[in-house]
Amino acid sequence: MTTRRALLHPVTTAVASLLTAVLLVLLLSPQPAAEASAWAPADTAAIHPGVQAYTAGAQCTANFVFADGAGNVYVGYAAHCAGTGAATDTNGCDAASLPLGTRVTFAEGGSLVSEGTPVGHGTLAYSSWLTMQQRGETDADTCAYNDLALVRVDAADVAKVNPSVPFWGGPTGVDTAGTVAGDTVFSYGNSSLRAGITALSPKQGISLGTDSEGWNHPVYTLTPGVPGDSGSAFLDADGQALGVLSTLALAPLAGSNGVGDLGRELGYAQAHGGIAGLVLAPGTEPFSPVL
Repeated sequence: MTTRRALLHPVTTAVASLLTAVLLVLLLSPQPAAEASAWAPADTAAIHPGVQAYTAGAQCTANFVFADGAGNVYVGYAAHCAGTGAATDTNGCDAASLPLGTRVTFAEGGSLVSEGTPVGHGTLAYSSWLTMQQRGETDADTCAYNDLALVRVDAADVAKVNPSVPFWGGPTGVDTAGTVAGDTVFSYGNSSLRAGITALSPKQGISLGTDSEGWNHPVYTLTPGVPGDSGSAFLDADGQALGVLSTLALAPLAGSNGVGDLGRELGYAQAHGGIAGLVLAPGTEPFSPVL
């Protein structure tokens, strides 16, 4: 059976009217039930997993925080957040992207037509898409699901960063075992489609297993990831960093999301991204899986 899927593209003004209408329907319809001392306090940090990230006017959601051996701090999102093609351009080995060095704005309270209040800035420092294209990557699963980019936080804004995932806490490390069908997963999406309604941001769901030679975890959550949630963090049942929200499935599992495996994506970046000593920063807040 042919699988059809589309990237959860960043929100842009071109789709504002349609997506706002969809949000209203969702809101009105019944819904099914480095070291801790180096970071800003979690309850006041302006830059953290779940912060909105604007690239050339398009909005995504940040996932995890990373650091390198030189003391630089990075915030991750999906590589396709800097893409310049269509939502159906899911092959990172040939999809177009903005270049490294592109400026990214972190913001809170944004909308479909505004970046909201900037809380910090950074530059695109790594893109799995650009790296795969530079290397001539040919593995089909890697090309389809390696969807991680890193934004190096400006030195002036590093003091505003905390690596804890809002609401859930963690991450406690990097998941290296993958998931099996039925495993519980947790996420924190922050699409501007939610119009600042933070109660819609924490999401709990189940994994449908692991496919594509370990690169992808299809998941169902109580409400699916929507445009603007691209790049969101996913945690496993132990609070480990599982993956990066990347795609919305159209068939055969309509309404499910594709989550790229962070262990593999990070490993690829460490091997080929040219950032020495790149590691995931664990959260300063304990993981608490209670919705």
